[in-house]
Amino acid sequence: MDVEAIKTEISRVLRGKEEVIEYALICLLSGGHLLLEDVPGVGKTTLALTMARVLGLSFSRVQFTSDLLPSDILGVSVYDQSKKSFVFKKGPIFNNLVLADEINRATPKTQSALLEAMAEGKVSIDGITYELPQPFFVIATQNPVEQHGTYPLPESQLDRFSMKLSLGYPDPETEAQIIRGENPLEKVERLKSLIKVQELISTMDSIKRFYVSPEVARLVVDIAQATRQHPGIILGVSTRGLIHLINCAKAMAYIRERDFVVPEDVLELAPYCLSHRIIIREGESAVAIIQEIVEGLKASLKF
Repeated sequence: MDVEAIKTEISRVLRGKEEVIEYALICLLSGGHLLLEDVPGVGKTTLALTMARVLGLSFSRVQFTSDLLPSDILGVSVYDQSKKSFVFKKGPIFNNLVLADEINRATPKTQSALLEAMAEGKVSIDGITYELPQPFFVIATQNPVEQHGTYPLPESQLDRFSMKLSLGYPDPETEAQIIRGENPLEKVERLKSLIKVQELISTMDSIKRFYVSPEVARLVVDIAQATRQHPGIILGVSTRGLIHLINCAKAMAYIRERDFVVPEDVLELAPYCLSHRIIIREGESAVAIIQEIVEGLKASLKF
């Protein structure tokens, strides 16, 4: 898998966001899911579309609204007159890459419809379990301007996302180039698929077997312990959160052309993998706290 070629191809559409592109690829390769929190119109949908195109993945976009039902995502059984039986019509979740746009606008019941799919890679409908296509990658977006929208994402839902990122506004020079050029969505149609789905699956399987030393594992646990003891944090990182961090660190090792995890991988990814998994006291910043913990560990490890 030529990671550099993939990043370059995506950057043809999403300019000036090389770091976000790399982290999004890390999240996908780790087998996790991605939460994008940002203002509208900075390229969240474009990122999802471009990744699907370049990686040869099937794609669907679901606009979450307050009246969206679980069946609108998962699918529904309808009666087929010719067969005289019910037939299951698959919903948009049966794709490799699913964009859940403005997920915090939907009701908790609809949000929870994603839980089993994101955690297990399958859904159960009318007592029948259906496997989702592999790889299965959810990119969910939410708008920070509305605080948390109509229905805040519960901790159980947030914990399913391996990483939380923000694209942010482009720099002025890049923004000037963007508005002078053609519609980015039109560029997506001309992008080339650079990898077969089976090759991507094989790469993800190999990443799972990457080596994690006892020292790196201890570092991850030290980060967790620090979140559980910090005065600004009400609830620290769960064990599931640590597993997601390690999985992302393995994917970063692959992108950096290694088959083992080093402490730098963990420390770089910690703010993106853990900040949405903690509950903080009023007036605190989750990202700032995780960064503070990381800097403290760097000093003790003499980085």
